[in-house]
Formats: sequence, structure tokens, C-alpha cells
Amino acid sequence: MTDRTKKDFKELITRDAKSGKLGRRDFMRFAVAAGMTVPLASGLWSSEVAAATPKQGGEFRVGVHDMNTSDTHDPGTYLSVGQIQLAHTHRSYLTEITPENGLGPDMADSWSASPDSKVWTFQLNKRATFHNGKKFTSEDAIASLNHHRGENSTSAAKALLTTVTDIKAKGKHTIVIELNQGFADLPWVMTDYHLTMLPAKADGSAEWESGIGAGPYIITEHKPGIGTSLKRHSGWHRDGAYFDEIEMIGLNDPNARQTALITGDVDAITSVDLKTSALLGRNPKIEVDNVPSGSAITLPMFCDVAPFDNLDVRLALKYAVDRDDLVEKIMFGTATVGNDYHVSPGMPYAPTDIPQRPYDPDKAKFHLKKAGMSNLEVNLSAADSVLPGAVDMCVLYSEHAKKAGIKINAVREPNDGYWSDVWLKKPWVFVKWGARPTPDQMFTLAYKDDAPWNEAHWQNKRFNELLLLAKAELDDTRRAAQYREMCQIASDDGGTVIPFFANFVYARNKKVMHGPSLAASWELDGGRGYHRWWFA
Repeated sequence: MTDRTKKDFKELITRDAKSGKLGRRDFMRFAVAAGMTVPLASGLWSSEVAAATPKQGGEFRVGVHDMNTSDTHDPGTYLSVGQIQLAHTHRSYLTEITPENGLGPDMADSWSASPDSKVWTFQLNKRATFHNGKKFTSEDAIASLNHHRGENSTSAAKALLTTVTDIKAKGKHTIVIELNQGFADLPWVMTDYHLTMLPAKADGSAEWESGIGAGPYIITEHKPGIGTSLKRHSGWHRDGAYFDEIEMIGLNDPNARQTALITGDVDAITSVDLKTSALLGRNPKIEVDNVPSGSAITLPMFCDVAPFDNLDVRLALKYAVDRDDLVEKIMFGTATVGNDYHVSPGMPYAPTDIPQRPYDPDKAKFHLKKAGMSNLEVNLSAADSVLPGAVDMCVLYSEHAKKAGIKINAVREPNDGYWSDVWLKKPWVFVKWGARPTPDQMFTLAYKDDAPWNEAHWQNKRFNELLLLAKAELDDTRRAAQYREMCQIASDDGGTVIPFFANFVYARNKKVMHGPSLAASWELDGGRGYHRWWFA
């Protein structure tokens, strides 16, 4: 057997053993037959196979960035990474993004649609219970979704459900959602981090105040902006939840997070300082996970506030950024260059034929001149709690823009309260979005004319017409053409600079194990590492 054949055979039997197809005895027999010594085969079993078998027990301590004292349990207000991580730990959703980035069940076991996608039926899990012992029923699912639909609702997810006309119970464990137009992406929308399942009150509203959920872990102590302690929910309706306890610790400073991981004070961190990630990865006790994603870095400008209300000013700023330089020097290669529309290369219907906007200071000067200006000075707000290196990125962007006669003042904002005091408040800011699974979800949340998170205050009639058409379009070819036109409009007319799509780069102690795939929707396996991972 050649060395190459031995290597392939070793990988084959290791994979089969991890999947349960081979027991230890057969694994040892095949390994020895392939030329391995008994001690080597035994060591391979211990390090590769046994360690990959989930085990129960232990306290999983995580250093979480972007925790804020203003964070609340109301899912309609979820904004920060800290809230999103906690939501996926103590609450559940009808559907979930799987580790393979597909769509899977959570509180709903299955779902089906009418031929025109105007009526969706969700079969609910009959075993699911809330943390107070209450069984999960159709009544709870309806109250949870209606929490975001009410006339007076201020939920950011309200825009996702505007086409829903009614939600009805069909027995205790079935709900029927009716829409005023076809909506092919509805099951994907149910993964949105706002749409948690909550207990229903007697009046039909959702009870969110106590922090009760139906997720894998129960909150035992919660201090907004500081941390949260949780214990396993014995009524968890799914596999996983291997840890006995969870400790989420707010560590907004990237140096503090990495120091805590190195010293063993935490077992994992949600975001790595990319400047030192290579050094961290050389630590024999630490594993760095680098997951390509559709997490967009956006720099939205208020299109109704001068000077950003002038299209030529917006175009000048789009031509004044060297995206490749930002990816190399700020992200150290852990990102994909953006093109000023919010559809990443890995997203369905991503247009591949729209030319990449280049760094062109002369073109930027041309647009400034069209705007009646010879130079421009603007402020760009950022905080490193949003992304380590965010402020540095804005400083580097300002260096690029100088060649076009543009002065960008990079404003370092306080980490705490960034989402409540800066985003949607100041006219040009740094934002990091999590990866949404479909273009519709992203466009509906942040680009639709009346979206609560229309962060650029952008209005475009044709874009909104296409958005409504694409929602109901079941023909993939026509739908792709509609999304392509929307991307072109956003790039040419929109108020958002999108320099790149950032990978999720986080780290863990090597004793923390996970499966072969990691979800690319949020940090730590789509925010579900708390119940998918385990200690070796």
C-alpha cells in the first residue's frame, strides 16, 4: 500500500468511525491492517474519533463582544451580537440555519405551502416546553409572531411580516399563515433572530419580560452588558445541549477577550482581533475558526441629509475607497470584496456579471465636481466593539479618500450604547450585519422604503417595485433577473458603501469540539455553538 493510499485509507476509516459506521474494534483492526502500530491506531482513535463524539457535562464559558447595558429581552429590540448570541441560547425559533447552511427544523417539525405560496402550514413540535414547564402550542407560536405584527409594534422584524394577513391555529400543534401574495422565502424568514417563540399570555400577547424561552438553556442570572449565567433546560426538545451550564461574559475589548482565552478564563470567544489572529492560532491549546460568510460591512449615509443627499457625493465616496487594501490590511485576507449591494457571492441569486467598482480617485473627483465641490469633509463614526479594527478601517479609508480631495474624519464612538446612540442616529456610520440567508430578507429589513432599519434613509421607487415582484416570483430565472436589477440600482443610486463581506473569525480552546461544518449566519456556529458543541 503506497503512502498516499495509506493516507486516504486512514481518512476513510476515521470518517466512518466518526459517523458511527465503525466501532473501536473494527477501527483498530482496519488501522493495523493498513500498517499502523497498535499504539498509533489507539492514539488516532482517542484524538480523532473519541474526541469527536459529543459528551455531556461541564460549564462552557464564552467571552462575547458587543454586549450593551441597553440590551433587553424584547426580541423586537434585538440589535447587538450579545443579544443575538443569548437569544439562540435561551430561546428557540420555528426553523433554523443548519451547520451546513441549509434550512432545518426547530420548534416546527415540518412545513408546506400552497401552490401559489400564499398559504403556509407549519407542524409544531409536540415535545417542546418552555422553561416554566408550559407546553408549546399553536397559541404560543401565533402570539410570538404577532408580537412583531401589531399596529403599534416597533419591532425591526415587522417589515418581514408585512405580507402576512392572518395566522390561525389548526389544532394545538399546527399553525396556518396566510399572505396577500406568494412568498417563497417564508420558512427562511422564520430563522430571523427576532422571531423567537415565546409563551402566550391570557390576552393573546407574548410574554417576553421574564426572559423565559423554550431554548436549550435557562437563564439563572442576567446582567445586561456584563454577562449571563444559564443552566441546561431539561425539557429541551432536540438533540444537543451537551454543556451543563453556560457562562456568557461581556468582553467588548478585543485584547481582553483574547487574553481571557489564552489564560483559560474562558473556553471560547466570539470575535478575534485579526491583527493578532495568526499569533493566536500558533498557540497549541487554541483553535481559530475562520468561516466565510455573507456578513456585510456597511457604511450607510443618510440620503436625506447634506451632503449625502447629493448622488454625486455618494458616488464620489464609493469610488474613493480601495476595497482590496482594506481586505488585506484590516481583515488580513479574511473577507470578500463588496460592490455596494447587499448580496454576497455565496447568497442565492447573487449577480456575477455586475462589474466591480474600482478604486478610482479621479472618478471620485469627477463626481465631486458634478456636485459643485472641489473638496469635501465628512465624519464617519465607528466603534471597535462592532468589529475589531473598525476604527482603523475608517482611518485607512480616509487615507484612500485624500487622493480624491475628500477628508474623512474617523470618529471613535463609545463601545457601550453604539446601537442605541450612534446607529440610525448619526448620518454616516460603520455597521456590521450578520449574514441573512436570502436577498429578500436583507432588502426587506434595510433597503425597503418603509423598513425600520433603512439605515441610509434611501428611497427608490423602482427598487421597491422589484422587491414586491421578487417576493412572489416562483420562477428562478425571472427572480434572479429581478434581484440583479435591484443590486445594480443599489450600487448606482443607493446610500451605502459596502467595502467587504467579513468572515466570522472566532476562537476556542482545543478541548471544545464541534462537528465538521459551521453555520455562516452568525458567530459561534450561527449562535448555536452553545448547544451544538461539547467538551472533549
